[in-house]
Amino acid sequence: MGNCACGRGGAAGPFAEGQELVEFVFNAHGGELKWQEIPGGGLDTICQGCRAPFKLLTFVGTCPDCGGVHAISPPRVSDPAAIQFAGKDFNLSDI
Repeated sequence: MGNCACGRGGAAGPFAEGQELVEFVFNAHGGELKWQEIPGGGLDTICQGCRAPFKLLTFVGTCPDCGGVHAISPPRVSDPAAIQFAGKDFNLSDI
């Protein structure tokens, strides 16, 4: 996966959790990955901030109700349980 840090050690990578995963996916491949559509039309999920249901359509997305930032990495895209949440006070402008 190019320079995605796969297999380079450290926590940040496609299997990181929480804010680390969101930041990793946001910046992966020069930032090109974040807005790519998730294959199959997205993943149905529940916001980990406000508990509202929504569909994650791109690898980084926000809850339409509260703006909570969520992400999933390509190696885990078939598993909605692997969607990670950056935290209630996180903003995409923080990256």
